[in-house]
Amino acid sequence: MPSVPSKSLEIFPNPQPERDYTIRIRVPEFTCLCPKTGQPDFAELTLEYVPDRQCVELKSLKTYVWSYRDEGAFHEAVTNRILDDLVEATRPRFMRLTADFNVRGGIYTTVVAEHRAADWQPPAPVSLP
Repeated sequence: MPSVPSKSLEIFPNPQPERDYTIRIRVPEFTCLCPKTGQPDFAELTLEYVPDRQCVELKSLKTYVWSYRDEGAFHEAVTNRILDDLVEATRPRFMRLTADFNVRGGIYTTVVAEHRAADWQPPAPVSLP
């Protein structure tokens, strides 16, 4: 059965909820439409998060991202909407979404949106020799 675009995000239990660790997901083929011209916009999305109890399932993330292909959206709005949906689905300790859009009219746009759980503090960085 072929995949179809979907706004549904599936989750699964974090296999190590007692540990802070980072999940990085790169989505090199994000597309949406310019709300002014209707022409396609292309971006690479980078999702970084520290899960709490849930993680996002990758196939559902793929079909979720695909669901934006025919939607008109400003870069800032679509980046924040995707982050909001991912935060709602997974309730992470920390999440950052970076949307690096290809050139449009001679201008590159990168939008970075973050979420931090109110009760979470990042661990101190470790500096190795």
